[in-house]
Amino acid sequence: MSPARDQLLASAKALCDAFANKAPIDELLSHFSTTHQIFAAEHGEPFLVPFVGHWFEGRSGPDSVHTYFSLLQKYLTYEDMTFSHWVVDTEARKVSTRGSAKFTWIEGKGEGNTWEEDFAYILDFDELGKITDYQVWADTGAAYLAHCGELNAKRKDFEASQKK
Repeated sequence: MSPARDQLLASAKALCDAFANKAPIDELLSHFSTTHQIFAAEHGEPFLVPFVGHWFEGRSGPDSVHTYFSLLQKYLTYEDMTFSHWVVDTEARKVSTRGSAKFTWIEGKGEGNTWEEDFAYILDFDELGKITDYQVWADTGAAYLAHCGELNAKRKDFEASQKK
């Protein structure tokens, strides 16, 4: 039997709120299933940045969901993260939402590059209302340019060209 709409929505919001509030990784993982295989994926080309384009499976190990969240913490920080436009499908046990935040690259030559971004989540759930699949579609181009240390300069050049 599928969880009720309210349960799926509450579970999705609980994870998103925890992520927005920069909860510790173990707290984030507490929202994931313990009875099913779990995975996280941020869609895009895998050569762009370390956390994009890879399938992270399981709770521990070098390619685990824990590793995905660790990579995010290593390379990014964010502020003003909000979620809206919730869509719940009880038959498929899925919730989708749109998020937005201001991101800052915090490592290497990209340190200090910032961008505002809208992104989408699709979350799949087990029969207990715990997350099994965590998928993200985001602005990988901005993340890549930030990683390379080029985003702020390219934005400045673009803004200057628009004033002509």
